Amino acid sequence: MDGLQPRRHRRRVRPAARRPAGRRRHRPRHPGGGPGMSTESSGQRNTAAPRSRTRPARKSAAASAGTGMSQVAERAGVAMSSVSRVLSGHADVSEAMRARVMAAVEELGYQPNMLAQMLRRGATRTVGFVVGDISNPLLSQIALGAETTLRASDYALLLANSVNDPRLDAENIQLLHQRRVDGFLLSLSDETSEQTAEAVARTDTPTILIDRDLPTRAPTSAVLSDHRAGITRAVEHLVGLGHERITLIAGSPHVRPTRERIDALEEALEDSPGVVAQVRPGAFTEAHGRAATRDLLDGRRPPTAIIAGGNQILVGVLAELAAREIRIPHDLSLVTCDDVPLAQFFTPALATIRRDPYEMGATAARLLLARLGGAADEVATLPTQFSAASSCAPPRPRQ
Repeated sequence: MDGLQPRRHRRRVRPAARRPAGRRRHRPRHPGGGPGMSTESSGQRNTAAPRSRTRPARKSAAASAGTGMSQVAERAGVAMSSVSRVLSGHADVSEAMRARVMAAVEELGYQPNMLAQMLRRGATRTVGFVVGDISNPLLSQIALGAETTLRASDYALLLANSVNDPRLDAENIQLLHQRRVDGFLLSLSDETSEQTAEAVARTDTPTILIDRDLPTRAPTSAVLSDHRAGITRAVEHLVGLGHERITLIAGSPHVRPTRERIDALEEALEDSPGVVAQVRPGAFTEAHGRAATRDLLDGRRPPTAIIAGGNQILVGVLAELAAREIRIPHDLSLVTCDDVPLAQFFTPALATIRRDPYEMGATAARLLLARLGGAADEVATLPTQFSAASSCAPPRPRQ
């Protein structure tokens, strides 16, 4: 019994460390000492180094997040107001003061709450862009032009994709409004939606429409494309080649570009009574382009020329023509609206109604920055250009 006294005494003054849950501690046997007997109680000297029960101090993201301006001020040896002025970019701060504060910020890993600072100033320096379908190369270039221009003025672009779902247009506007964006760029999937018009009206935020009309919101700023000029020149070119059956495979009828192109096609043929025009509206998708082309070619009098009303529609048109081994322009002439990536490598070269999507986005951003600076609403109309190419030729003689 005397030999066990030191162990009981040791347990009272030095309790065993807690083991992780579910883990069984190995209790070694020592000859003559019984299970769990320490070498110290068996008369042997324990030469093993004691385990440290404290972990080394380590700077973590959580610790950095808990650092406040008061700690920065204490480390820099300045007042909290001085820290605030430095982090807010005030001009009335000496370089020495700025260096001391920023050194403390770096040492402590302090991350200021920029959103809170911006909200106190009444602005977040963010712009919300609601886009109908970001997979459309045209809209991607518009977004790039807008983002580049805004970034040069220290604004960030928040993009919300509606994936061609009109219901998401209104939801995305509301979501970005809750994020307190300073302004909106809107390239909606459906500009006729009452829900979308109501969502825009509720924001009371400077808004720029990109090739869209919102009749219920006036006045407003917008960047528009002159679709009529491009379609008119393309139709005149086809009629001049002798085409009498021209079809426009258009996108959604609920957006401005489609309506403008349809109107331009009809007006361009008013003085050409012998020319038959067809319009197949639907969606700005490859599937619509292919389905419409299939129906047209299966009809009694297929067109001799097709105008694809968008680059995604064009992909569907080309797929159906290839499947039927229809040759361009020997069997059918083809014009496309908007450039297609890698189009310069197509054979034959594609006749194209071109516009500059990057400049559209940049112009929209500049108009919004002007509105945020107090300027009046403005509408900018950018040109389109028709470039004839070898994808158009005189139609084959009737058989």
